[in-house]
Amino acid sequence: MAETGNSTTLAPKRERTGWYIYDWANSAFSTTVITVFLGPFLTSVTEQAAGCALGADECDGTVHPLGIPVAAGSYYAYLVSLSVLLTVFVLPIMGAIADRAPRKKPLLAGAAFTGAAATIAMAFVTGDRYLLGGLLFIIANISFGAAIVVYHSFLPYLAGPDERDRISSRGWAIGYLGGGVLLLLNLAAVMSLTEEGNAQRTLDLARWSIVSAGVWWAAFTIVPLLWLREHPGVQASAATGHGNVLTDGFKQLAHTLKGMRAYPLTLAFLGAYLIYNDGIQTVIALSAQFGSEELGLAQSTLILTILIVQFLAFGGALLLGALAGRIGARKTILIALALWLGVVIAAYWLPEGEPVPFMILGAGIGLVMGGSQALSRSLFSQLIPAGREGEYYGFYEISDKGTSWLGPLFFGLIFQVTNSYRTGIVSLVVFFLVGGVLLAFVPIRRAIVAAGNTPPRLV
Repeated sequence: MAETGNSTTLAPKRERTGWYIYDWANSAFSTTVITVFLGPFLTSVTEQAAGCALGADECDGTVHPLGIPVAAGSYYAYLVSLSVLLTVFVLPIMGAIADRAPRKKPLLAGAAFTGAAATIAMAFVTGDRYLLGGLLFIIANISFGAAIVVYHSFLPYLAGPDERDRISSRGWAIGYLGGGVLLLLNLAAVMSLTEEGNAQRTLDLARWSIVSAGVWWAAFTIVPLLWLREHPGVQASAATGHGNVLTDGFKQLAHTLKGMRAYPLTLAFLGAYLIYNDGIQTVIALSAQFGSEELGLAQSTLILTILIVQFLAFGGALLLGALAGRIGARKTILIALALWLGVVIAAYWLPEGEPVPFMILGAGIGLVMGGSQALSRSLFSQLIPAGREGEYYGFYEISDKGTSWLGPLFFGLIFQVTNSYRTGIVSLVVFFLVGGVLLAFVPIRRAIVAAGNTPPRLV
C-alpha cells in the first residue's frame, strides 16, 4: 500500500482487524463509564458533598467548586462541557503532532493508557470526593479524545473511497459489541450483588464497574499496537530532522487553521457535524442520568436498556452502512437524523417509573446511533487533504464519543433554571434540526474533489 492518505487499496486483514479492536477497547469507556455509570455515580457523590443523605428521594443542595455555586444535578453535565472545552485546545494539537510524527502508535499508546489509568483511579472516589472524581474524568475524557484522533487518522490508509464506509461501519459495530459485552458482565455483577435498600452497595458496584472499563480499555489496546502498521505521511517525512515534533505540532496548528480556509466545503460539513453530533453525544452521555433522576428507574433497568442499545447498534451500524452503499452516506445520515428528532421528542413524554417505554426508545436509538456516527467518520475522511488526517480529525473529534460540549452545557443550564430533565432533553431537538439542514446544503461530491480526493460512486 502506498504510504499516503486516502489510499485506493485495501489494507491487509490483520491490520484492519487491529484497527477494529481499538474500537472494541475504547467503547468500554464510552459505554460503561460515560453512558451508564459515571453520571449517576458522580451525581450521588456530589449530592453527598452537598449535604444530602445517600439514597434521599430529593436533593436541592449545591456544591461550590472554586467558590462557584453548582446544583448537584448539574455538576456532571458541566464537567462534560469543561472537559470538551479543554479538548478544543488539546485535540487539534494532538492531530498536528500525529501527522508530523514518524510513528503514530506511541501516541496512541500514551493517550489510551493515560485515559485508562485515570479511569482505574476512580476506585479512590469515595465518600464526598466529587472534586477528585471530576478531575479524573476530565483527564480520562481528554485522553480518550486524543487517542481517538490518532486512531481515526489510520482510516484513510486502510481502504479506498468505495470501501471506507463499510470499514468504518464495521469498526463502529465491533466497538458497540465490545462495549456491550463488558456492560453485560457489569449487569450480571450489579444484579447479583445489589442489596435492596443498601444505597452504598449500589454506589460501590457503580465505582468498580467504572474501574473495570479502564482495565478493559488498557488490555485490548495492546492488540492494535501490535497489529497496526505505521504510516508516516508527507508531513512526517518533512519533519524528520527538523526540530522537535511537539513544538512543530504547535506551529503546524496555526498553519492548519489558516489552511482550512482553503477548503470551505470541508469546513461546512464539519460545522454541520459538530452541531448534530453534539446532540447525539448529549443524549448518550446524559441518558442514564435522565432515566435515574427524572424517570426514577433502577440501575439494572438502565443497564439493560443500554445493553439493548449496544447490541442493536451493532446491527444498526452494519445496516446503515449497507444502506449507504445503495443511496450514499449523506442521504443515509439525513435519514438517521430525522429518526433522532423523533427519539428526542418521544423522550419528553416517557412515563415515570415505567421501564418498558424507556427500553423501546433505547431500541430506536440503537438502530440509528452507530450508523450515523460511523458514516460521518468515513464521509469526513473523504474531505481531508492527503497527509493531514490527524490535524483535521483533531477538529472533528471535538464532538465525538463523549466529547460534546454545547449540548451538555445547554442541558445543564436548562436543568438549573427549570429543575426539569424533560425540558433539557427536548431542547436538544434544535441540534438535530439545524445540523441536518446544514448537512443537506453541503455539496459533498464537490467538497471531495476540492480536497484533492477521488469521490466514491455514491455520496
